[in-house]
Amino acid sequence: MKTWVIFGAGGKGVGAHIADIGVTQQRPVVALVRSEEAANRLKEKGIKTIIGDAIDAKAVEAVLTLAGKEADIISTMGGENDYLAHRTVIDIAEKMDFQRMLMVSSLGCGDSWAALSDRAKAAFGQAVREKSLAEVWLQTSHFDYAIVRPGGLLNGEETGKAQLYQYEETHGLVNRRDVARLVTQLLEADLLGDQIYAVVEPGLAPSK
Repeated sequence: MKTWVIFGAGGKGVGAHIADIGVTQQRPVVALVRSEEAANRLKEKGIKTIIGDAIDAKAVEAVLTLAGKEADIISTMGGENDYLAHRTVIDIAEKMDFQRMLMVSSLGCGDSWAALSDRAKAAFGQAVREKSLAEVWLQTSHFDYAIVRPGGLLNGEETGKAQLYQYEETHGLVNRRDVARLVTQLLEADLLGDQIYAVVEPGLAPSK
């Protein structure tokens, strides 16, 4: 069973849910996290951790070395250094001869920018532009890759109703747990195939 090395598993988002799925599958999981608290929480689940930041080349090299070059790289990172962090991970992983990477990005990135409302561009535009740069860095790497662009993220329970879309304008919401499940299903394929997917759950509304 392939090892997963996860960037972005230290919080309560999609990365953490992906890590939990890996643990349930009794899969080797390795993660780079920024705090000792997050490291201890993951270690209690049997996940190997390195404490550091993804913009730190030495920390990235350490976690990739721990995982081994046959591992699948999964990134759900965000934040103000989104592009720089992804560039660091991708550059070092290429030099270390890793082969596959899946990035969880966001609706509105890349060619889906035009689908964002003016209000969304004003609120999230800077973050989306950072993620778009990260996507391009992955797309121009040597990796077999997939990019998953979720809609608005909610913390509800997994419903199993979220869907992947390609080549069509997509809007909507999706639960983080459903995104995590779809990501792990994509990773089961022998080839990611350099594909980009949007993911939303049709008709999903925020709970009141």
